[in-house]
Amino acid sequence: MPHPDAHSLRIDAHVHVFARASAEFPRETSDWLPPDREEPVEKLLKEMEAHRIDRAVLVQIGGTSLEHHAYLLHCLKTYPRRFLGIGLIPPDIPSAADHMDRLTDGTGVIGFRLSSLGGPRDPLDRIDIRTFRTYPIWKRAAERDCVLWLYPRAGEAHLVPFLLEAFPQVRVVFNHLFICPGKGKFSIDAKGRPRVDTPVPPMTRYATMRLNQYENVTGHLSGHYAFSKEPWPYRDLAGWHSQLLRAFGANRLMWATDFPWIAEDPGYGPLTRLLDELLPDLTDRERADIMGSTAQRFLRFPSQS
Repeated sequence: MPHPDAHSLRIDAHVHVFARASAEFPRETSDWLPPDREEPVEKLLKEMEAHRIDRAVLVQIGGTSLEHHAYLLHCLKTYPRRFLGIGLIPPDIPSAADHMDRLTDGTGVIGFRLSSLGGPRDPLDRIDIRTFRTYPIWKRAAERDCVLWLYPRAGEAHLVPFLLEAFPQVRVVFNHLFICPGKGKFSIDAKGRPRVDTPVPPMTRYATMRLNQYENVTGHLSGHYAFSKEPWPYRDLAGWHSQLLRAFGANRLMWATDFPWIAEDPGYGPLTRLLDELLPDLTDRERADIMGSTAQRFLRFPSQS
């Protein structure tokens, strides 16, 4: 099977790492993030080294406050040439702009993840984006050139185009196969991983597929374990991959593992071969784009030199 261009970076565009909860690295805890669990960045780096992955995007997990970002900031400071970061914003913070400014001030954090847009869920309601709870976030992202990492719920999928029209300069990355989970469809599986009950192709596809008209929108090929009803290599998702490729093109798609949830099943190594399984007819150039070139260009990773 042909490999990506040897001069192209291979980038895992969405992963999570976290330390045990401590005074040094405080974080929220839950049944699936117990205080004594850790998935350290060194474990990720070992997998990356073993499978020729050059860079990764670390996505905050375990809380939204500045203090909760301590481990993410530690990783970015320790390995500045390997990682970029995506932060979180407290939902009811008085000044989202101040929070965003502090987290992006020379830290390696390049943007923020949003799972809610804060607008009307009835698609027939009058739309005024200035009333959306996340409007200040989009406004500051436009002013500071921050990336927005979107994982909206199905009831808000219709709101995305209004924000894209208003903020065409904001770079947007749709998470996890452009799937917008429905209300009450999240659970934790027997292996302690997120699980989303959804048909694939998703019911929101008629909203999300049309986002290909916006050049500032890209998306992840990731999170397969959470949506598939089959074990690796998740062949029930192959058709949806082909549809996304036709709609967006390889130069607007990014491969990602969603580490650590895949560390045991199917393992990091198999996921580096995902495209061979689900998109076997890619050209070398398309494979190189999805495996890293799209992320390098869109997220502005430094070159290897």
